[in-house]
Amino acid sequence: MRIVCIGGGPAGLYFALLMKKNHPEHSITVVERNRPYDTFGWGVVFSDATMVAMRRWDAQSAAEIEDAFNHWDDIELLFKGTRQRTTGHGFVGIGRRKLLNILQARCEALGVELRFETEANGDRDFPDADLVIASDGFNSKVRNAYADIFEPDLAKRPNRFVWLGTEKLFDAFTFDFRRTEHGWFQAHIYKFDDKTSTFIVETTEEAFQRHGLEAMSQDESISFCERLFADTLDGAPLMSNARHLRGSAWLNFSRLVCGKWSHFNGHSHVVLMGDAAHTAHFAIGSGTKLALEDAIELTRQFNAHGHERDAIPAVLDDYEAIRRVDVARIQNAARNAMEWFEVVGERYADQLAPEQFMYSMLTRSQRISHENLRLRDPEWLEGYERWFAAQAGAPSAPEGERPLPPMLTPYRARGVTLKNRIVVSPMAMYSASDGLIGDFHLVHLGARALGGAALVFAEMTCVSPDARITPGCLGLWNDAQTQGWRRLADFVHGSTDARLGIQLGHAGRKGATRLAWDGIDEPLTEGAWPLLSASALPYLAHSAVPKAMDRADMDRVLADFVAAARRAADAGVDWLELHCAHGYLLSSFLSPLTNRRDDEYGGSHENRARYPLEVFRAVREAWPEDRPISVRLSAHDWFQGGNTPDDAAVFARLFKDAGADMIDCSSGQVWKGEAPVYGRLFQTPFSDKIRNEVGIPTIAVGAISEADHANSIIAAGRADLCAVARPHLADPAWALHEAARIGIRQVPWPRQYQSAKRQFETNLERAAAQ
Repeated sequence: MRIVCIGGGPAGLYFALLMKKNHPEHSITVVERNRPYDTFGWGVVFSDATMVAMRRWDAQSAAEIEDAFNHWDDIELLFKGTRQRTTGHGFVGIGRRKLLNILQARCEALGVELRFETEANGDRDFPDADLVIASDGFNSKVRNAYADIFEPDLAKRPNRFVWLGTEKLFDAFTFDFRRTEHGWFQAHIYKFDDKTSTFIVETTEEAFQRHGLEAMSQDESISFCERLFADTLDGAPLMSNARHLRGSAWLNFSRLVCGKWSHFNGHSHVVLMGDAAHTAHFAIGSGTKLALEDAIELTRQFNAHGHERDAIPAVLDDYEAIRRVDVARIQNAARNAMEWFEVVGERYADQLAPEQFMYSMLTRSQRISHENLRLRDPEWLEGYERWFAAQAGAPSAPEGERPLPPMLTPYRARGVTLKNRIVVSPMAMYSASDGLIGDFHLVHLGARALGGAALVFAEMTCVSPDARITPGCLGLWNDAQTQGWRRLADFVHGSTDARLGIQLGHAGRKGATRLAWDGIDEPLTEGAWPLLSASALPYLAHSAVPKAMDRADMDRVLADFVAAARRAADAGVDWLELHCAHGYLLSSFLSPLTNRRDDEYGGSHENRARYPLEVFRAVREAWPEDRPISVRLSAHDWFQGGNTPDDAAVFARLFKDAGADMIDCSSGQVWKGEAPVYGRLFQTPFSDKIRNEVGIPTIAVGAISEADHANSIIAAGRADLCAVARPHLADPAWALHEAARIGIRQVPWPRQYQSAKRQFETNLERAAAQ
């Protein structure tokens, strides 16, 4: 085949050499606009895992790269006058120029034609090519010429950065955070050869503008950075190799995703590779890694399908299908890391102690978890666990015994102390008759209270008969129901060391529906009751139309909430949560999708929150002062025009000011046309934002299924408690079992189950040894 690679960066060069090595009869040309020794940037970074793959695919170039690169395991943080270091992270740093030169020489040795100082206008410059590789970078002419086909999605990010270098050598990947009168700056620093280190400086747009960096020349901008990081540089100057850029050389990163990666132009197949197809932020050093792995995968597909022209369509289809998944995974991690740096000043740097800030930084991409840190640097992690446990008031671990991990440390809210940070989330069971707690609820909730969780919530408990979602929902509007709750509370307090929570709510427009297994959200065919909501909008097109609440309705429902709160207090419930999420009555006031009112209860955030806050204040007054109240919010409506996390932060602040102790950060279920983006810990960022920007404790929910998840969330300060739902349905003793799985033996089991504890732990040990 005749193959042309437009762009002589890592992607084009590495693909050319791999294809020529695998099939020497191919005619392969790399066309590059610059001279062989031209390059931009300083050093590049990729992981040990990428290096392993490169050794397998071309040992010779891999050996030369390994001879030239700098490898380090340590990450060092300079923050608030402290210096912290951890090891075991495995990075490779190499000068971009050196990397390209190695790949260029290897291409020439294999017979690849390299054309330097040649400007290619696009794929049609090479009509005789069977395959054109568009490896011409982020500003790809090829991709831009077929924008309607490749569908590039570009997002310009808010932070500014400048890519500099210094002759001071650093022996760890170093992060240096400096606070100025206008905000935080951070430096990303790593050595890439025996003479030079990369020194990237980043800040927010606001700090950039307020310091006047926009108007500075490159030399003035460099002097500013030298002064700011003088202690770290120890007198070494900073250098720029971006003299080709006008102005101060500060840039905004742009995230790129393409809808399609290949195209047949009528005579040649064209495929995107590297930065022409996707970008990943430098915060996890993944751009070069992605480019090299693109080249490997495309070569792999040719080896699998054959090296003939007829195989190209199948090759390109499979290449895109496989790489799209891997790239999305890396881009998601890079996005998490990038967003962490974008909000680090307002969310973390001012709020967190240096120890927790370090943990948060290390886990910013959410690819590195608590137990992964233990594999990398067990000594550092154990030291952090001891620090965290001490902050939480946990007793010191005896000599030779592991400290309690974050999820097992105590937490105190008002007069209630939870033995650990695990919550059994409210989960609808649809198994009540006339709202009464029955034997099912006693067994179901009692088993979970015995199972190690610190706080056990029953399902949303409705404050009146017409507040129910279904005829099978729990209620608390009469004395018989109060007796059922007292029976449950007596069991939980008498037989376990857990605390009991109640979530009070009103179904609103989502009421009068069938039991879930008979058709979730489907309206009752008989026995329905009238519905209320903020506005007269049905939940489904064929649902009953609710009445838009008037003042009399508001007064009556508020009184129902207050009466239910008093009943719960009398029954001995420890914790109350007000349900203002998921499209139910109070949620319907908060969301602009469901609140179309033009009175004082509609419009602005304050107006939409007015009635939910009236209810909250009345409930807070009725609820004992020494018992906490949390508020569950839908932090994202997942629908255009609905609430976003920024809106949720506004509401969280209003509830905080009204006396809420905690925000339970859920999302969705407000509008039927929603399109949530699911994934591991997908709702945790909402908790992180509200906790650290609003300054109120939070509960994280959603796809938390392992102790590793909970420990990572709590240790990083992304939440104070973790609510676990479906895993607790599958395993009532989830908390006890997860503690055992991570090797914690000091957590007591109920005395009736003691004989099973050692056997369970022994079985885990045997399984691990196999």
